[in-house]
Amino acid sequence: MSDKSNSQRTLTLRKAVIQASAVSQAQALLGVPAILAGALLMPQAHAADEEPIMLDTMQIEERTLDTNPYAEAGAPYKAKVSGDARHVKPLAETPQTITVLTQTQIQESGRTDLKDILAAQPGISLGTGENGNAFGDRYVVRGHEARSDVFVDGLKDPGMTTRESFATEQVEVTKGPSATFAGRGSTGGAINSITKQASTEYDFNKVSAGVGTDDYRRASLDSNVRINDEAAVRANVLHSYTEVPDRAPADKERNGLALSGALQATDDLKVVADYYHLQAFDHPDLGSYIDSTTGRPNDDIPVYVQDEDFQKSRVDTVTLRAEYDVNDDVKVTNAMRHGTTNNGYFVTGANGTTRHATDTEAPGVATISTSSHQGWQEVEYFANQLNAYIDADIGGMDHAFVVGGEYSKHDVLNGVYTATDTGTSNCIVAGRGGAAAGYCLLDGNGDVVDNINSLRQRDISKGTWDSNYQITTLSLYVMDTIDVTDELSVFGGIRADQFDYRNVIQSTSTLVKTPYAYSDTLWNGHIGASYQITDEGNVYATVSSAANINGGESDVGSSCGYGGLCGDSTIVTGSKPEKTRNYELGTKWNLMDEKLLATAALFRIDKRDVMEQAADSTGYESAGQLNTGANRVQGGEIGLTGNLTSRLSTQFGFALMRSEVTDSATEASIGGRLANFANRSGFAQLRYQATDAFSFGGTATHSSEVYAGQPDSPASTRHLPAWTVFDAFASYRFSEQLNTRLNIKNVTDKDYYLAAYRSGSFAYIGDARNAQLTVEYEF
Repeated sequence: MSDKSNSQRTLTLRKAVIQASAVSQAQALLGVPAILAGALLMPQAHAADEEPIMLDTMQIEERTLDTNPYAEAGAPYKAKVSGDARHVKPLAETPQTITVLTQTQIQESGRTDLKDILAAQPGISLGTGENGNAFGDRYVVRGHEARSDVFVDGLKDPGMTTRESFATEQVEVTKGPSATFAGRGSTGGAINSITKQASTEYDFNKVSAGVGTDDYRRASLDSNVRINDEAAVRANVLHSYTEVPDRAPADKERNGLALSGALQATDDLKVVADYYHLQAFDHPDLGSYIDSTTGRPNDDIPVYVQDEDFQKSRVDTVTLRAEYDVNDDVKVTNAMRHGTTNNGYFVTGANGTTRHATDTEAPGVATISTSSHQGWQEVEYFANQLNAYIDADIGGMDHAFVVGGEYSKHDVLNGVYTATDTGTSNCIVAGRGGAAAGYCLLDGNGDVVDNINSLRQRDISKGTWDSNYQITTLSLYVMDTIDVTDELSVFGGIRADQFDYRNVIQSTSTLVKTPYAYSDTLWNGHIGASYQITDEGNVYATVSSAANINGGESDVGSSCGYGGLCGDSTIVTGSKPEKTRNYELGTKWNLMDEKLLATAALFRIDKRDVMEQAADSTGYESAGQLNTGANRVQGGEIGLTGNLTSRLSTQFGFALMRSEVTDSATEASIGGRLANFANRSGFAQLRYQATDAFSFGGTATHSSEVYAGQPDSPASTRHLPAWTVFDAFASYRFSEQLNTRLNIKNVTDKDYYLAAYRSGSFAYIGDARNAQLTVEYEF
């Protein structure tokens, strides 16, 4: 082994990092002196032929009882290591852009839904869907779809649903293709939510209650009970409700429960069992629509959510994990999960139109009509991931191997609702089949109708299924990180994903079924090098790849415009997977006694063999699909996270990107920018500890204009204007147990839009100004 202090065995160093954090937490709770706590919690000494671990003198700093164990001690906005142990180096030495949002940073920002948390981050924009995931959250990372690239504790979460942060320790966003870790998909990146786990290091109870404008109320409990030296349990409970700011009666409700139990069965074997449950029920607001004349949203739109509208989801998962230390150099882990997700929505949209000439009240007058959007989805999945972590000295160089395998099976049944409008029509508008009775938001004089929220009075029932999706995947991967010298590290990995795909498309009118089936193996990998310039800073270069299959999104059925399958049942056998390659050159600097991480990276993502609709396709029908598309996203991203001073903390990021369609079956598309893509995006959160008791701060979120359109296609002329929104927060700690926090979001009451449907028929409105007061009590 080399004689540098950073070259200790990877498994032992990572364990020491997390245990040092645990020491700090245990002391806050138990008052154990630093030297004694360190002695109790550090691992046993290595055998005589092992090099001892050299740890810096630890500075003991005040921390909350349930501080994120992956965070840097004394810098709660900065994560030290990833919650995914396959990243064997600390984040400051990991050669890839990984944005980590810690529990403290998330809580102080006042954001709770994962969609809202991620929407503020640079390089990420939101998508919409009627089949662009109308069931739940949809993310676009560096210009590429990521709605199926969401993970929980390293295992893919295929349920396209609403996600909450009440049981989240930190959120990790990996930028750029990362198929060696994430497998099929992950063309723009991946999102990994690290959950709160039971710990035998401490006991604590934390209750939180909040009230605010727009009938906001939220209550939560986070309780960890140390049963004995070997066992502990932890529970997180949530209830929350709020009206959509200035858009009532649109509202959101969340109810959640997360249970975790940990057992140190032997000195070498640890077992953790988790259960997660979340129910979400919304009366959703689809916002405005984009005017076909101006190409911009209509800023004067009333709240038109109908009384019977809903968007609902239920998630239930059970996870069992085991970790076994074979010896000081070998550890084996296994994670197994079974989950079910049930989603459904029936919502109302709005469209600018003109009353038909046959309208009896005001023929030819401009108005706003309503539309219906609906669907349901039932998901059941199983996954098992096995990893072996092996540290070895080969040829005088330290190797950190990760050898793993994963099996997953996803079953997704998609279907439709049927509805009958029992309300009285109040206008006649032009429809696809000519003049039709409609439901308009404005009367003949252009005024909002009195019964705007009860116009349609739908009678809704669950209908038949229209897509039965199944995919089974068996994956094998090998990764190695090699310390060649004290300064130079090289790394690489390769992964094979063998999949078996089945999808039966059923016509909801004729019940005729069209089966699609094929199997293949996707090969992907990454390679690169990192050079330590000084003790604080390094530079790195990396190349990585990813691939996705034709029809890989489980919610799109036969909608070609969203990446679904269409044409005859043999079309998939002649198609190729979509392939992506990422090039990244970056640098990371661990400053201020490792309390501040500064990062910068230049990147380019090339995607080829993009599936396109045939040139003679019309509307939702298609004459087939072709591997004729290609596009490129390139740019740079900078970040700054941690403590600027002993009192000032920050989480900052800014991305500057350009996108281009580089090849297409439609020549006019070549050279166009991609849809759902912001050239500039940034986020900054600052927190100042004015006194021991009082702190305050704020956030600024910016996005340049975004154009509507479908994935991997050139943007339309419909666009959302650029925006910048400011939030503010302040906290006062009355005692060691009692803390209060005030959040004011959108301080300037800025009108802005987050995402738009490709046709412009709806555009999501950002929240108006709102405020919440939260009281937290720890005991």
